[in-house]
Amino acid sequence: MTQAVCWVVTDGKPGMQNQCVGLAEAVGLPFDIKRIVVRAPWRWLLPPLWLTPLRAMSAAGDQLAPPWPRLVIGTGRMSVAPVAAIGRASGGRTFTVQIQNPGMRASAFGLIVAPRHDNVSGDNIVSTDGALHRVTRARLEAEAKQVAPTLAPLQRPLVAVLVGGNNRSYRLDAEVANTLADGLAALCRNHGASLAVTASRRTGDAAFDVLRRRLAELPAVLWDGSGANPYFGYLGLADAIVVTCDSVSMASEAASTGKPVYVFDLPGSSLKFDAFHAGLRDAGITRRFTGTLETWSYVPPDDTARVAQEVRRRLQLPPIPSAPRT
Repeated sequence: MTQAVCWVVTDGKPGMQNQCVGLAEAVGLPFDIKRIVVRAPWRWLLPPLWLTPLRAMSAAGDQLAPPWPRLVIGTGRMSVAPVAAIGRASGGRTFTVQIQNPGMRASAFGLIVAPRHDNVSGDNIVSTDGALHRVTRARLEAEAKQVAPTLAPLQRPLVAVLVGGNNRSYRLDAEVANTLADGLAALCRNHGASLAVTASRRTGDAAFDVLRRRLAELPAVLWDGSGANPYFGYLGLADAIVVTCDSVSMASEAASTGKPVYVFDLPGSSLKFDAFHAGLRDAGITRRFTGTLETWSYVPPDDTARVAQEVRRRLQLPPIPSAPRT
């Protein structure tokens, strides 16, 4: 078994973990995933207030102890203080990467990867247009082959629909799900489209039940949560993509395909989300979803590969040969 020389440190939330794993895969070093659980009172405090971060780990999660790896990649509030502490405990031999603004001094990390809409800058800060992710051309092609038989009865154009759900900024309930279903029905009725739909853990039973009932009347496949998630396969096979506005990660993954991406607005608002989506629209990458289907092209953003090259440069590793990720 290859010894891990990189750790991915998160609290296990899928959206956070996927960003770290995507970067680790792109950097190309063998890695282990460390899912941490933080004890009270530390989990309630801001990262700069953690006195002994490496002793704050609960036995319910993975432990952080030497030998320290060459690289640590973390994201999420629970990972901030432990990642910085590993850098100190290793005597600086471990290069630490924190994804998203950590909310503490930048010098505590080797590199900070922050969304452009966070408006942070510095010598060790790399700004991204969206979220890092695991989307690559090879992954989309491989996953597309796996799900192709399930979608074979559906006619083209095929629209992948990525449904998120409620969070602190947006609401997706039965009423909103009905509005989304109206727009999807218009795609099928007016454009002869078929649908490949995935929902997230945040979608909620009420909204999911509406989608299941309404999509049963359409040429559509709705993943019911059983078996392997066909998410990457749907992205690989789709001619266009509709994504709800509540997830920077889903929109970033959709945009990385180079395919037309429509964003369905949910009730609610967030300054950071609004700035992110405005940037995608201004760049000609996305359009608001209104039940119509058009074709356009753009240069897909590739933040993950760009950040991976910077990490390898700072680790004094040779650059990865240029190759399209999508």
